[in-house]
Amino acid sequence: MKKILLLLLAVSAFSFASKAQDTIKTTSDAPLVISGSVDAYYKYDFSGHNNIGFPGAGLTYYGNEQNSFSIGMVDLALKKKVGKASFVGELSFGPRSDASLPVPANHIENLYVSYDVTDMFNLTAGYMATIVGYEVISPAGNFNYSTSYLFSAGPFQNAGVKATFTFSPAASLMVGVFNDMWNVYTSGGRINTLGAQLMLAPAKGWSAYLNVLSGPASGTVLDLTTAYQITDAFKLGLNAATKSGNGAANYSGVALYPQLAVSKTVTLGLRGESFQFKAVGATPSSSITALTATANIKSGPLTFIPEVRFDNGKNKIFTDSNGVPTQSASQFLLAAVYAF
Repeated sequence: MKKILLLLLAVSAFSFASKAQDTIKTTSDAPLVISGSVDAYYKYDFSGHNNIGFPGAGLTYYGNEQNSFSIGMVDLALKKKVGKASFVGELSFGPRSDASLPVPANHIENLYVSYDVTDMFNLTAGYMATIVGYEVISPAGNFNYSTSYLFSAGPFQNAGVKATFTFSPAASLMVGVFNDMWNVYTSGGRINTLGAQLMLAPAKGWSAYLNVLSGPASGTVLDLTTAYQITDAFKLGLNAATKSGNGAANYSGVALYPQLAVSKTVTLGLRGESFQFKAVGATPSSSITALTATANIKSGPLTFIPEVRFDNGKNKIFTDSNGVPTQSASQFLLAAVYAF
């Protein structure tokens, strides 16, 4: 009887080991997922020279070539998951990439590893896209090609470690600790920025993110990002944020994103934004309103993006065709974005 029992145990152990090896082989052979985008554009500022899209003036990022057929960036993301462990490495090349990276020569947009401790608890560490804001660096992730003032105010990325608790498909909470400065790979010896994100999905097609980042070096940002697919054709997005404390200029603003699909291949949208730079010392406050009308015309993975933009400032932060300071600026842009 003992021999039979031992034989059964041996067979069971061998069978379990074989299944485990098959599982390990299957998961370790999980494919490397490659995705990304390439983009190019033409822009004409109606003043005859560049006004919008010039970060050196403290305005918006990208699309800063005037009356030119120009390149944006090559975005290349690598992802793989084996069992509970995964990684993401995202590289980018081009002028749009250079404007968004602390060290352009490194070409690193994202680089982090993750581990699913349980089905409802995840740990992630590395250099990650920020939790703040509605828009992202890659043009394939945005409806508009040009970016908002809220996006340009940052941050773009944060380096650190975060824990995400998923309570249900409709609610999750992320808490993390990050380097003291935004958009950097290293802390300079100080890791003192705290971050949190509460995700809620109160209805089908509706998601909302309440975000906070706070640290003595970069200040405190409170941010709300939400989008609601109200019907199959109509989507409404909203981003509202305010920043106070140290670091870059303090601000507050709100942007609204209504979008209407008029066919399977054509979607029309607006971005209306009100943005205010807060007064700092002897520098007075100033405000900008911007309206961007954009269309997305799709042909498979290729999206054509014609766009007209009108910006108006409380102060004379732009220049007209004669180089004289003025309150307003306008431009036309046509972009092509191929996502894969």
